[in-house]
Amino acid sequence: MADPIKVLLVDDHQVVRRGLRTFLEVQDDIEVVGEASDGAEGVARAEELRPDVVLMDVKMPGMDGIEALRRLRELDNPARVLIVTSFTEQRTVVPALRAGAAGYVYKDVDPDALAGAIRSVHAGHVLLQPEVAEALLSQEEAPSGQGRAGSLTEREQEVLGLIADGRSNREIARALVLSEKTVKTHVSNILMKLDLADRTQAALWAVRHGVDR
Repeated sequence: MADPIKVLLVDDHQVVRRGLRTFLEVQDDIEVVGEASDGAEGVARAEELRPDVVLMDVKMPGMDGIEALRRLRELDNPARVLIVTSFTEQRTVVPALRAGAAGYVYKDVDPDALAGAIRSVHAGHVLLQPEVAEALLSQEEAPSGQGRAGSLTEREQEVLGLIADGRSNREIARALVLSEKTVKTHVSNILMKLDLADRTQAALWAVRHGVDR
């Protein structure tokens, strides 16, 4: 059996952390390795514990979740961060994704769906609940993509569509019968041509501009 996915809980409400821990501890493939009550403590614990996935709230006293994300990126911490926050905080979606979040779900998410989300981001996917994607696309602030889809080759458009579908590089390589190295090159070219920072922005750009796989 593969090692369990190590998860760190970062939320300023103890009752939320307790609820998350209670549910996640019954999952055979997920292990809660620690908790933190604010962003600064979350960054410190992530550096100490090296979790695979961090469940991060956005609004917290002191260092909030967005700043914590930026700090983890600066530290080159490999943990994938899944934002778990309230539905009323739609305006934080873009800043969170730009800061390096691998996914964004609301606190009322079905428990089984949350476990699935953890597994998904751990596997390298970009994950957004449908409501989050809709909120994101309705905002004026979105990944700019100064380049145009027309500048992409046919193969790059295929890769972009699969990125939007949440596929990892390995899955894209299998789907298109390519090497992972070739897929990485295509992804780099896509980001450069569309003036985007990462594959999360690429996925959102593809959804916004109707790029089909």
